Amino acid sequence: VTGVKTRMGVEFNANAVVLTNGTFLNGLIHVGKVQIGGGRIGEQASYGMSEQLRDFGFKTDRMKTGTPVRIDARSVDFSLLEEQKGDDDFHKFSYLPDVQRTLEQRSCWITYTSEEVHEALREGLDESPLYNGQIKSIGPRYCPSIETKIVTFSDKTSHQLFLEPEGVNTHEFYLNGFSSSLPLQTQLKALQLVPAFRNVHIFRPGYAIEYDFFDPTQLEATLETKMVKNLFFAGQINGTTGYEEAAGQGLVAGINAHINCHGGSPFTLRRDEAYIGVLIDDLITKGVDEPYRMFTSRAEYRILLRQDNADERLTEKGYELGLAKTERLNFYHQKVENVRKIKEFTENFSVKADRINPYLESIGTAPLKQGVKLVDLLSRPHIDLQIMAKEIGPLRDLLDTITDRKEEVIESADIKIKYSGYIKREQIIADKITRLEDISIKDRFNYNEIQSLSTEARHKLTRINPETIAQAGRIPGVSPNDISVLLVLLGR
Repeated sequence: VTGVKTRMGVEFNANAVVLTNGTFLNGLIHVGKVQIGGGRIGEQASYGMSEQLRDFGFKTDRMKTGTPVRIDARSVDFSLLEEQKGDDDFHKFSYLPDVQRTLEQRSCWITYTSEEVHEALREGLDESPLYNGQIKSIGPRYCPSIETKIVTFSDKTSHQLFLEPEGVNTHEFYLNGFSSSLPLQTQLKALQLVPAFRNVHIFRPGYAIEYDFFDPTQLEATLETKMVKNLFFAGQINGTTGYEEAAGQGLVAGINAHINCHGGSPFTLRRDEAYIGVLIDDLITKGVDEPYRMFTSRAEYRILLRQDNADERLTEKGYELGLAKTERLNFYHQKVENVRKIKEFTENFSVKADRINPYLESIGTAPLKQGVKLVDLLSRPHIDLQIMAKEIGPLRDLLDTITDRKEEVIESADIKIKYSGYIKREQIIADKITRLEDISIKDRFNYNEIQSLSTEARHKLTRINPETIAQAGRIPGVSPNDISVLLVLLGR
């Protein structure tokens, strides 16, 4: 990417560029009738970049999103709120055994709006940019503003508000559920009708923001743009919303930008390998008609994409890229071996009926009529490895040999044993689809000349130019019959 000029006429050169502009491209903030140019409150918008990219032929559109009011916790009556404490178990973000939590756990708090609050909000609806025509951009379906909720769900007499601390050493709290573009005074009046917020002070009002984004079907699976080599887009510039969605795209774009500069094969993740794979494939295949959120319901392989096996799916890939160190890889291999030993033990160890029946009857589950393998007993609800270890000495001895990440290892083994049938069935389906992922069709056809394809399929296949048969099949408007036509042509 060369010859990129700023508005001041300064030229920057780079081997690769990743654009992660968030809401800053021609950003426009709305609080009631007030409009302020900016990427977020207090920060200027970016101008000129969208226009420059359009000159390259990129298609762009406008999107809107909202953010909630920020509250001063010192003005809140917490005695009138319901406390929501954080999780306090063995789960953590890092799989390394010596990495421990260091941040203080801070609680969140729940309260609710009321009909009185809703009435105060309705008084300002005519000044809401979402309703008076001031904003015409594409908006979110899944994170609606409070004014959208009181109109769309007018039969509801209350909506949940979730008060979240912004950090460990701050009085600033984020009021989830109170995203709004209403005038400041309307927001404040409505909030003060919530008993816990009777004397509330706010640091920043909720506001709506409009910004430019680019049709993500203009991207490769690496998040490199199809029109400009070594230019990558990641985050809200691609029509997504949400922190995790942006982080996942930034990771993949950054990896591939580095590969383009230093050599290596393009890095992508399949839909059965990671939620990041589902996210990116949805974006580049289907595009967006509203801000995109990565819900688990979007993934057809949810049984394979579990929290307990994230290290199994991704550690070796990270190691090959140089992102995971040998120490992490060794811990992963150790976990795999421990899980294998536990699973093998349960498949070979026989449980005698007369030995275990008193316990089974004590917990209200049917006694055994004859001896079974331990693996069969573990398939029952309310029975797991930890419970059986209290009753079966050899199992307890085996689990006691695990010194690192013991809880994680046992959880992983439990899931593999208890749900093995479901996991195997879904893996078979994923493997069948993966075979279609291996059939490359990019640049192999002039779709407009294939009259046996539907008109819609010809148009969309030409526009997106899918990498594989499997991706082509996921394009809205491309039917199974169209895929059959392509497979026949490939056979020729």
